[in-house]
Amino acid sequence: AGTFIESKLTPLIVVASLMLGIFAVIVTPREEEPQIIVPMVDVFVSYPGASSAEVEERVTKPMGKLLWEVEGVEYLYTMSKPGMSIATVRFYIGEDMEDSIVKLYNKLMSNYDMIPPGVSEPLVKPKSIDDVPILTFTLWSDRYDGYELRRVAYEVAEELKKDSEVSEYKVVGGQKRQITITLDPVRLRAYSLTPLMIADALGKSNFTLRSGAFPSPGGEYVVETEGFLRNASEAGDVAVGVRGGRPVYLRDVSVITDGPEEPSEYVFMGFGSASDKHGKGLSEAVTISLAKKKGTNATHIAERLHRKLDALKGGIIPAGVEIETTRNYGESAKEKSDELLKHMFIAALSVTLLIALALGWRESVVVLVAIPVTLALTIFVTYMFGYTLNRVTLFALIFSIGILVDDAIVVVENIYRHFKLSGVSAPVAVKAVDEVGNPTILATFTVIAALLPMAFVSGLMGPYMRPIPIGASAAMLISLFIAFIISPWLSYIVL
Repeated sequence: AGTFIESKLTPLIVVASLMLGIFAVIVTPREEEPQIIVPMVDVFVSYPGASSAEVEERVTKPMGKLLWEVEGVEYLYTMSKPGMSIATVRFYIGEDMEDSIVKLYNKLMSNYDMIPPGVSEPLVKPKSIDDVPILTFTLWSDRYDGYELRRVAYEVAEELKKDSEVSEYKVVGGQKRQITITLDPVRLRAYSLTPLMIADALGKSNFTLRSGAFPSPGGEYVVETEGFLRNASEAGDVAVGVRGGRPVYLRDVSVITDGPEEPSEYVFMGFGSASDKHGKGLSEAVTISLAKKKGTNATHIAERLHRKLDALKGGIIPAGVEIETTRNYGESAKEKSDELLKHMFIAALSVTLLIALALGWRESVVVLVAIPVTLALTIFVTYMFGYTLNRVTLFALIFSIGILVDDAIVVVENIYRHFKLSGVSAPVAVKAVDEVGNPTILATFTVIAALLPMAFVSGLMGPYMRPIPIGASAAMLISLFIAFIISPWLSYIVL
C-alpha cells in the first residue's frame, strides 16, 4: 500500500485493467453453455451383402472387444444393420481428443489382419460439440420445387463455406440430382446382355484414369482421361457390348432420365394457421446448416454469414427464392451474454448504492471503482484460461460481486476511521491498511479454500461448473490486490 498510495503508476493500473477487461469482453467467444470436451468417435465398417446377424457376429463383436481395450474408453455403443457396422466410442471427460483418436486408430490398424474377407477398412470419424450447427437457413419458394431449391442451396452453402471459421455444412431436404437408367429386359435378351455386364461397363466408364505424363521446358504435363458421366447423353454413349461387329450403347437397351431422385427426406416451411388466409401456406423447402470451428466466436460468424447471404441475393439466389433464418445460435448466445452482463452491472450498482447508504457516498466511490476494475481483470483471466462468455462464467462473476467487495469495504472503512482520528495523510492510510491486512488476507483465502474444491468435481458436472470456482477464486484474489493497491490510493484522494 505504501508503494502505490502516491505512485503515478496507480491510475495507469486502473486504466490498463479496464482496457484489458474491455478487450476480453470483445474477443472472448460468446456461447450459451460452456464447452465440455467429451471425445467421441464413430467407427464405420461396411460388409456388402451381409445380413445384420452376420455383421454382428463377424464384425461388430470382434471390433467391440478391440475398442474396449483402448485406454480411456468409458462407453461403447454399437449397431449392426445389413451391410454395415457402426460403433460409437465415448472417452472419459477431459481426455485429449487427438490422443484418443490416435489410440483408437492404432488399435484398429494393428489388428487389421483380423478383418474377415469382404469387410472394408474402418472409417474413423470424430465427433465434437462444435459439430452442432450454429446457423440454419431455410430456402423456400412458391415458384421452384425441392429439386431446384436443393441445387441453389448447394451453391449458397459452398459460398458460405468459404468463411475461414466455418467447419462444415449440410443440406437437408429437396431431391438430389440423379441419372436413372431403366433397363429394357427384351432388348437385353436381344443383345445377349445382363444387368451385371451393364453395371460393370458403367463402373469402368465413370472414373478418371491417368494416361501418362510428358516433360516440357516449363515442367511436366500430366495427361488424364476423363471418365465422369455428367448427364444422360454421356451415359447413353457408354458402350456396353458388341453385336454384329458394331458397338451396343447403353441408350440401345435402356431408358435414361436425368432429374430428381425419389425423395428420402422432407423439409417444409410453414407460417402458422393464419398464413393460409394471407396466401402463405405450407411450402416445400431446403435447409442449410453450418457448424463453426473450435474456439471461434459464434456471434461474429453469424453476423458475417448474414452479410454474405444478403450479397448473394439476386445472384446465386434467384428472385422468387425466400430465405428464413431458422436457427441463429450466435444471436441467442449474444442476447443471453448481454443480458447477464447487464445484470452484473445492475448488481454492482446495487452494492455501491447500499454502501453509500451505510458508509457514505465518498466511501461508495472507492468501492464503485474497485468493482469494475476487479471484474475487468477477472474477465481477462477467464479469457486467458480459455473460457468463453457463457451463462456459467457470467454467473460466477455475478455470484462473486457480493464477496469481492468485502476486502475493499474493510480497508476503506478502516482508512476512514483513521482519517477521522489522525487526519488525512498517506502514512495514516498505510497504517490503517496494515492494521487490517492480515485478517483481510486470511478471510480472502478462506473463501477461496471453500470455493476451489468445486473445480475438482468429476463427471459431466465437473467441467460444466468449473468456471464458477475458477472465476470466483480469481475475482477474490484480484479483489485482495485491488484493496491493497487501488483502494488506499483512491481513499487518500477522495476521503
